[in-house]
Amino acid sequence: MSPRERHGVRARAAYRCCDRPVALSHVSAVLEHTATHWSLPLEIPHLTRLDGRSVGRAAGVRQHRGRIIDGDVVTVGDFQVMAPVRAALELTTVVGVEAALVTINDLLHSGLVTDAAIRERYAQAIDHWPHTLSTNAVLHLMDRRMESAGESRTSYLLWSQGLPMPVPQHEVYDATGDLVGVVDFAWPELGVFLEFDGKAKYQRFLREGEEPGDAVFREKKREDRLRRATGWRCIRITWADLEHPARTAAMIRRVLAQAA
Repeated sequence: MSPRERHGVRARAAYRCCDRPVALSHVSAVLEHTATHWSLPLEIPHLTRLDGRSVGRAAGVRQHRGRIIDGDVVTVGDFQVMAPVRAALELTTVVGVEAALVTINDLLHSGLVTDAAIRERYAQAIDHWPHTLSTNAVLHLMDRRMESAGESRTSYLLWSQGLPMPVPQHEVYDATGDLVGVVDFAWPELGVFLEFDGKAKYQRFLREGEEPGDAVFREKKREDRLRRATGWRCIRITWADLEHPARTAAMIRRVLAQAA
């Protein structure tokens, strides 16, 4: 099994062993709603007691206590699970901003949650939920326009390194008003756009009978069209660049300064 699958088995086993009402929550609930789990801690299942009684960690399971309101719990198969909106907020209390942002943006992009629903539920919880130091940052940064974990991590890098925030999924038109393409991020006022290059991106764009190299070549031609139509500069970053945020930010900062 993959780490994600092992977590699911342990979480469901822990649920079945409980002699009190519980729901899968936090990381364990999120994994019931989405396959995205970049940098989520998968070692410990999370359950929330629905009777408001004492909590703790035992036998490798983390039990939480929380005030449950209408709509917080849904049924998935044979299990009670925290609804996507509540699970998203819970996630911000047990992982860092970047990891939570990747998953929550996926939930937003897929339509399982909305920005307004998350904010409304947080407003109801803010007075009595512990460990919400990261939550405000995630709510500030979350954006349903992010189409991949790489784009969410790029957005986080730009914010955490103090760079000016770009426009995500920016549509680029030529002089005749025809759409040339949509870029991952853009600073239109500076004439710069940024593309995140990940393996999944090229797999997503593969056409029937094509090799990965065909998609890469087509992407290069697309970039050339964008540059010819606008005269803008292009920045490309990869997963490897995200592992060195300060160095990558310095490179981006130089390009923006030259454009300015």
